[in-house]
Amino acid sequence: MVWLKFIASLVIILFAGTKLARYGDALAEKTRLGQIWIGLILLAFITSVPELSTGIGAVTLVSDKELAPDLAIGTIMGSCIFNVLIIAWLDVLHRREPILSKASSNHMISALMGIILIGLAALSIFGGENISGLALGWLGVPSIVVILVYLIGVRWTLRSARDMQSVSPQVSQEQYRDMGMREVWTKFILAGGAVIGSGIWLALIGEEIADTTGLGASFVGTLFLAVSTSMPEIALTTAAIRLGAIDLAVADVVGANMINIAKIFIIDLFYTEGSLLSSVSKPQITTAIVAIGMSLVVLIGLRFRQRRKTFFVISWYGVVLIALYAYGAYALYTS
Repeated sequence: MVWLKFIASLVIILFAGTKLARYGDALAEKTRLGQIWIGLILLAFITSVPELSTGIGAVTLVSDKELAPDLAIGTIMGSCIFNVLIIAWLDVLHRREPILSKASSNHMISALMGIILIGLAALSIFGGENISGLALGWLGVPSIVVILVYLIGVRWTLRSARDMQSVSPQVSQEQYRDMGMREVWTKFILAGGAVIGSGIWLALIGEEIADTTGLGASFVGTLFLAVSTSMPEIALTTAAIRLGAIDLAVADVVGANMINIAKIFIIDLFYTEGSLLSSVSKPQITTAIVAIGMSLVVLIGLRFRQRRKTFFVISWYGVVLIALYAYGAYALYTS
């Protein structure tokens, strides 16, 4: 029965994610905000809600308060490296050219801010008990720094995208001229609600499967949950690529990583045992370092745009991302 629920939730996510990509693209056209704005702000938030609900559930419902921070941050960091891995999948889907060569250079700012945010989280975890006293009440100061840096990064990215649009305005092809603004917003909100609801449901089903199969606290169970919570990103970005909305897809991936780390602030609000990041075990630093390395690869791919794929169906950075993800998974397993 649990596997039937798992398949049903996947079907809903795939259907709703496809619709969300279409209406997000229409919204970018209708509002003249562009795909980077819609992908970075709206779509990245919608597709990252399952990680937030899983993290809050970990710190509020798990009875072992020493294990709870690792479950919450582990889900976030695991989702970060899986999100970057999606770039390799998108590169395979985009058969004509390397995917990052067609994406806007503004994504470099988002990728850089993701690296900074993950680095801040890693340093806070490394500080451990030495920084546990840095708190306002039970809320850790590192979490406050993280949310402030996130807001600065979003403002920087969106201002850069706006300036580029004003310098090189793109002529709208009016693909969605038959749809009114109210219709677009209504369908976007409905599709977004379906993605959020089914994404949270899938995360809960993933936990149930992990528990019933005996994988709940294991390495395989952790990876399974990370993949489950990232399914909305996979569905939406795949649909966006098929629509030709490359910037929408890339903005969702890099934006989701920024929001993932920013959500530490919200989860810390629910963790009343002290500073969340200072309570996380050191092995989580390994995942953070892998996430930083993978984000650097994406940054290099955006900066040095190659005309052709290195290995016919996939670019060099796709292969490196897969290798780094495999290393990160192995490191987690051995730890």
